[in-house]
Amino acid sequence: MARKPQLLDRWGNPVQRSILSQEVAAPTFGGVRSPISGHPADGLNPLRLAQILQEADRGDPIRYLELAETIEERDPHYLGVLGTRKRSVSQIEITVEAASDDKLDVEIADMIRDWLDRDELGDEIFHILDCIGKGFSVTEIDWDTSEGQWSVKALERRDPRHFRFDRIDLTTPVMIGDNGQEEPLKAFKFIYANVKAKSGLPLRSGLARVAAWGWTFKAFAQRDWAIFTQTYGQPLRVGKYGGGASKDDRNTLFNAVANIAGDCAAIIPESMTIDFVETKSVGASSDLYENRIDHLDKQISKAVLGQTATTDAETGGLGSGKEHREFQEVIERADAKALSAILNRDLIRPWVDLEYGPQKRYPRLKIARPEPEDLQLLASSLGSLVPIGLKVKMSEVRDKFGLAEPAEGDEILGQIATIPPQPDGSSPGEGRSAPIERDSAKFKRVAELPGVIARQAEEIGHTALKTPPDPAEIITAQLEKIALPGVAGILGQIEAMMAAAGSMEEFREMLNSGFDQVDASDLAKPLVEALTAAELFGRVEVIDENV
Repeated sequence: MARKPQLLDRWGNPVQRSILSQEVAAPTFGGVRSPISGHPADGLNPLRLAQILQEADRGDPIRYLELAETIEERDPHYLGVLGTRKRSVSQIEITVEAASDDKLDVEIADMIRDWLDRDELGDEIFHILDCIGKGFSVTEIDWDTSEGQWSVKALERRDPRHFRFDRIDLTTPVMIGDNGQEEPLKAFKFIYANVKAKSGLPLRSGLARVAAWGWTFKAFAQRDWAIFTQTYGQPLRVGKYGGGASKDDRNTLFNAVANIAGDCAAIIPESMTIDFVETKSVGASSDLYENRIDHLDKQISKAVLGQTATTDAETGGLGSGKEHREFQEVIERADAKALSAILNRDLIRPWVDLEYGPQKRYPRLKIARPEPEDLQLLASSLGSLVPIGLKVKMSEVRDKFGLAEPAEGDEILGQIATIPPQPDGSSPGEGRSAPIERDSAKFKRVAELPGVIARQAEEIGHTALKTPPDPAEIITAQLEKIALPGVAGILGQIEAMMAAAGSMEEFREMLNSGFDQVDASDLAKPLVEALTAAELFGRVEVIDENV
């Protein structure tokens, strides 16, 4: 009995099939992978923030990852722009390109397409893209073998705090095992995602490092703004008492002044007074805090989305609107391309290896916003270009139209061959006489040519004429009758080239490269006959003039 080949992951770890259908990184209360998180953001200041980031740089990322989680919870602006970036990619349609038109390759691609048609996929991709903020994410693959074949049941997000990086290179991910020790990721069991905002180590490539500084400074500005509002947002209360007021009277007045802002009511002796002094230029002073917070928000928008127009409602002027959307689309395409490569590496290839064994070629999962394409024009062009020799992969055409390979027993739409009507409205072949076989010896007998002219003239309606018909008219009529269908076919092929070309230069290239394949067999013989008849008619004219 042949043994199955030993599969290895991209780090060289052997695949253990027996554990692939088990959970290996789930969190547990009381275990080494606890779901309870700390809150290092409480009382955060620049000095503590620097220490947290330095710990992550040395390979201890727990407090950094907890801080990144807290910032998303406490900063609505950062949460909004980061969520926009992740959701813009998670909502893009995913397509699968078969490795080739071979039956097996098409079957593998259809298997993946069927799996992609799941409602949970959008949320799963959203969680994988958590790597944009934190620098990396780890997703556990829940394999299903209940039906005797390998399939993906679900993609489960795992807490990044339960993973580390190898202390030698700080790049290779490892997980915290059940015994609390670091161990390599189980082969074919995880999707490790690292979409870098900057080059460098994974723990230094996430947007959370940038957002942490901005959020810290913004927290100080918000605190100072709150103090300023409480102090100067309300008028200053001044209590006045007479010279003979006792200590109890003064305490009564002070309590009234201190509490009147919150209670809006107080009782004081008739001899005492309270004045309210309005603070001037409060608005200008408070604008300082608001402008600082807005400035920090804009920097976060630039870091996450590459622009500010779609988040800060700034319209008008150069660099707004369409240009800013183009910057956002550049980042979106980069994220989608990076995610496609990650899924092809950590999900699609392992799945194919488990189900079908190692392959020379693998299908490609592609996440890209479809470019506007005129499928009707494509179909029309293929219908004209394929018959003249253009070679097109059937799998590519199916992918463009979103069509799957039909399975055995499916009802298939058949090809209906249609032939365009002739220029005179008749069906092909209708009213067309067979080419006249002419003996070359008879053409040498010029005396017999007038009889031939008369017969041809009778066919075009000149029997009632007393004068001989114009030979040119007879040649033209015969040429239209016999050669026009062939000409129409050639013109149809040329018109199809013109419709498919985007410019005159492209049409010229298509015409030069494809004209030698145009079928002119139906045109050659009528042209020979027409030229021969023209020459003989010319000789008849010469004889008549000399008689």
